[in-house]
Amino acid sequence: MKIIVPATSANLGPGFDALGLSLKLYNKIEITPQSFTCISIKGEGSKKNSIKKNNSFVNIFNEIYLSLVGKTDDFKFSFTNNIPFSRGLGSSSSVVIGAIAAAYEMAGFKVDRNTILNKAVFYENHPDNIAPATFGGFTSSIIENSKVYTQKANLSDDIKAVVVIPDKAMSTNDSRNKLPKHYSMKDTVSNLAHAAFLTSCFIKQDYDSLRIASKDMMHENLRMQSLPELFDVRNIAYKNGALMSTLSGSGSTFLNIAYKKDAPNLQKQLAENFKDFRVEILDFDNDGFKIISKS
Repeated sequence: MKIIVPATSANLGPGFDALGLSLKLYNKIEITPQSFTCISIKGEGSKKNSIKKNNSFVNIFNEIYLSLVGKTDDFKFSFTNNIPFSRGLGSSSSVVIGAIAAAYEMAGFKVDRNTILNKAVFYENHPDNIAPATFGGFTSSIIENSKVYTQKANLSDDIKAVVVIPDKAMSTNDSRNKLPKHYSMKDTVSNLAHAAFLTSCFIKQDYDSLRIASKDMMHENLRMQSLPELFDVRNIAYKNGALMSTLSGSGSTFLNIAYKKDAPNLQKQLAENFKDFRVEILDFDNDGFKIISKS
């Protein structure tokens, strides 16, 4: 079987641990039965032997597969990893969602996306990345009594993502540890209001309002201090047609959204100003993971 899982961008400014969207940048995995377990990796992580020796995808796959069929079997796992590690583009979520969905498929069970999402929350305890990796599009999610509830809106072909990917990784745990333990009521209410308004903008496709809707008072500026160039990324993006410019997840990638007609110039300006960073135009994914060949 073959499965592809998209990259994701989470938080989107004020939607801390709740909002996310899906991008057409995919990790691809092919799984075939054989007499012994074998792992091959192309792309991200291909030179890291530790990933072959203790592979998170294979570990999660085996746990879910065992729970479904009551035994373990041997497979060849062939990975083509296009999502950068530790850059705020949901590489860990792609592993979790891909492994669970693949295990269900290889075990002969119909893939139910809500089931997969709720299995995934045990491995990644906030839904901002795993929800768009599962359903695609823009997602707003909550966890209530250990169950994930998600609302999804498709993203228009009229907008593009222009992502700025620095060469420096950012650890989600380290980044989260830099955040304060308590917030003022003013900042908390501001984020609640902006996250609610941002959600409405994506649902109604009111993209002209994204800039004011995506204002954050809780985490972005603190995280961006680890890589001050990101403040310049945001300033230049807004001067060159960006509808929205936010830290992607915990970073270090910066997500910029622009109308299709404005994306090439935005990409050009950012690439010229940040020559050591990777700057790409990506389409939005409205489907989430896809099984493209059956077991």
